[in-house]
Amino acid sequence: LGIKAVIAESFERIHRSNLIGMGVLPLQFPPDISLKSLELGGDEQIDILGLTESLQPGQQVELVITRNERVIKKLSLLLRLDTVSETEYFLAGGILHYVLNRL
Repeated sequence: LGIKAVIAESFERIHRSNLIGMGVLPLQFPPDISLKSLELGGDEQIDILGLTESLQPGQQVELVITRNERVIKKLSLLLRLDTVSETEYFLAGGILHYVLNRL
């Protein structure tokens, strides 16, 4: 479906792991931010800054929310790649691509 990232308030371990295995980036809101508090209407543009080939487990990335070409909110998200192995799986495009590249 072309999904590149999922942003959530929290993740169950298995759901987070499954996202990484499919090459989808799990990102988590800080504790003081909830989806409801952002008051999104569905017409916003969401940009995630700070994603490079040198991702590190637990690093912060920046979320920028824009509406009508005007930035309405900036905040840091926690990258929920918790281990070096998970980071490698994600950067390869998921666990299947990782294994195929290793053969």
